[in-house]
Amino acid sequence: MNEAQYLSEQQPLLYQQLQKSFEHGRLAHAYLFEGDTGTGKKDFGLWMAKHVFCTNLIDNTPCNQCNNCLRINDNEHPDVLRVAPDGQTIKVDQIRALKAEFSKSGVETAQKVFLIEQADKMSIGAANSLLKFLEEPEGKILAILETNSLAKILPTIQSRCQVLHFQPLVKEKLIHALTETGISKNSAAILAELTNSFDKAVELSKDEWFNEAREVMQQWFDYLIKDDLQAFVYVQKKMIKVFKEKEQQALSFDVLLAFYRKQLTDSVSQEQLKRVIEQQAQRIELILKARQKWEANVSWQSVCEQLVIRMIHPKT
Repeated sequence: MNEAQYLSEQQPLLYQQLQKSFEHGRLAHAYLFEGDTGTGKKDFGLWMAKHVFCTNLIDNTPCNQCNNCLRINDNEHPDVLRVAPDGQTIKVDQIRALKAEFSKSGVETAQKVFLIEQADKMSIGAANSLLKFLEEPEGKILAILETNSLAKILPTIQSRCQVLHFQPLVKEKLIHALTETGISKNSAAILAELTNSFDKAVELSKDEWFNEAREVMQQWFDYLIKDDLQAFVYVQKKMIKVFKEKEQQALSFDVLLAFYRKQLTDSVSQEQLKRVIEQQAQRIELILKARQKWEANVSWQSVCEQLVIRMIHPKT
């Protein structure tokens, strides 16, 4: 898969929008890319830089092979500058150095491209310093700011940029992105059922309580799908010791639903899939009803124990 195909699959609407902007010469002087980690912000920023400097565009797409494209990929192009947090923040001196480069003409052309990673981590001084430039840009400039948290970007900076929202990854892409970080495929599949946010999924995967809770729910789920009444005893024996807080108890229903949804993808034959779907429809409805009871202040332990009985002996 080439770069254009990869980007168009990651964020199809944004890819089409930016391609049209290049085709019609209607690029803004500053963009603010907003969205979760892993949604393609950095890839799109580099792709735009290559689009500007590529000497061999193919169907209005960077060739990724010319000298300029290769240097941008290797972070060696003199007219493509990147700024990232120095420690916990982007400091005012970093933005001042950037502005000094803004004031110069390009080394090889009149154009310059600047990419600011984690722009929400700019100090107040750095943000105000950048704002002054964005109000009165000098020369032929393309500035691209990236952030995971739009709310942390000064409204005055937002108003001077074209804000592009990067959509959360679809489930298959999220699972792939999570496995790329070293998370097992099985865990990634469960995490992708719980959230479509890469950041939230990674955060959960590193949470000690969540990992214990997931293992406990896995055992409970194993009892339930085998119609094993050990599931009833397990609620008091193990689960109430793990799911103590209201927020944790709410997550227990989400995790159980995630296991049932994942069971569909694990089915190996059409016959097995049909049987799973028939059982799932009933059990998912029971889980949703159980959650409603819990939300109506019925004790979580009682709700879980009743859920076991109704799943294993549906006529009782």
